Amino acid sequence: MQITLDQVRVDGRRDPLLAPFSGTLATRERVLVAAEPGHGHTALALVATGRMRPAGGSVVLDAGDRAVVGARTLRDVSAVVDVPGITEPDDALTVADVVAEGLTFAGLRAWPGDVARWIAAYACGSALDRRARVDQLAGPDRTALLTALAAARPDVRFLVLVLPDRHGGDPHATWELARHYAEQGYGVLVGATRATARLLGAELLGARSADPLHSPPEIALAERFPEPEPEPEPAPEPGPAASDTAPDHDTRDTRDIHDTHDTHDTEPEDPR
Repeated sequence: MQITLDQVRVDGRRDPLLAPFSGTLATRERVLVAAEPGHGHTALALVATGRMRPAGGSVVLDAGDRAVVGARTLRDVSAVVDVPGITEPDDALTVADVVAEGLTFAGLRAWPGDVARWIAAYACGSALDRRARVDQLAGPDRTALLTALAAARPDVRFLVLVLPDRHGGDPHATWELARHYAEQGYGVLVGATRATARLLGAELLGARSADPLHSPPEIALAERFPEPEPEPEPAPEPGPAASDTAPDHDTRDTRDIHDTHDTHDTEPEDPR
């Protein structure tokens, strides 16, 4: 699958919320989009996933056998993670609260026992306190938790992470998280500040503009991951040795057979 954005823009009351932007996001791909906070990150995430109607341009989902323009299909196959003021969890919520909400959105049962089991399986022995407030989590840990919950939705193929670097922490951890999900077959779009993009090794064209702090989002990094190699078919088990399957030969001397036949009783001849 691939989402293609062609010169999409979002107008605001005074200034544009998103200047014309073009780009693609495919499954098995991670893409980093750089811009300063407040300059298109939220609008781009919502437009790319069918959650906001652009004022111009087009958003098309290529589903392999067909191209889809409908916003509903885009919404079904995508999730926006931790969007400021929209999908970010309330700071007062606990980890258990956030997990219960995420499981509900995924159509899964979210009773306390289900939440506890999901956290235990997700944490894999690491120290994740279900009673901790979500705002107490380290930035990369928070992003990883919310992304895992978004990926739990069965139809989701695209994950859009909006400014995870605003919570601090090592941006390389979040970029590796994007790799993890891209290798699993998701398309992952990460929005970040220009400073974060430079830390990750990106060379930004917008930095050469007259006003780099207010430049529209630009694709800073993109990486596609190949399909995994199919597992080799197991070698056929060797058949039994020929000596084991050959029929047993009768090794008796044929003369014994004839002798035995000759000794059988026969009817005496008539003496008459």
